[in-house]
Amino acid sequence: MVSVTYELRFGDKDGEIVEVADKNSPLTFPYGSGLLLPAFENALSDKNVGDMFEISMTPETGYGEINNQMIVSMPISTFIIDGKIDDDMVKVGNTLPMMANDGNMIPGKVIAIENEQVIMDFNHPLAGKNLFFIGEVIEVRDATEEELNHSCGDDDCCGDESCGGCGK
Repeated sequence: MVSVTYELRFGDKDGEIVEVADKNSPLTFPYGSGLLLPAFENALSDKNVGDMFEISMTPETGYGEINNQMIVSMPISTFIIDGKIDDDMVKVGNTLPMMANDGNMIPGKVIAIENEQVIMDFNHPLAGKNLFFIGEVIEVRDATEEELNHSCGDDDCCGDESCGGCGK
């Protein structure tokens, strides 16, 4: 198990801060499990506790380019609940949990509402972006038996990002 603190910025070390994991809420993950971006894990391969790291990622090594097929138009009627549309919920900029064809939940960002259609973007929020991480390795330890036996495919997944989306 590896714990790191970091700042994630758009572009480079001077870019806008997107996310911070500090010592009070570090990112802890089972190294080598494939839960994180390969470029992130690879950059940590020779690091020890106390080592600093900087990682630059292009869309290709990060979350991919914007896929226009992941931007879809949905009838506004899809969002009717109890006979009406919640205008506070269905508005440009909001991210809504939607059900994918396979039954899994997938977040979609409302990017436009026009002509009785809601245009939603299901790309990862960081798709198409150059990313820059700067951080420190704060812990490296053996995984517990429970951590080793846990699968993020479990039906009772809690959604906690600290283990790559499952929290167990």
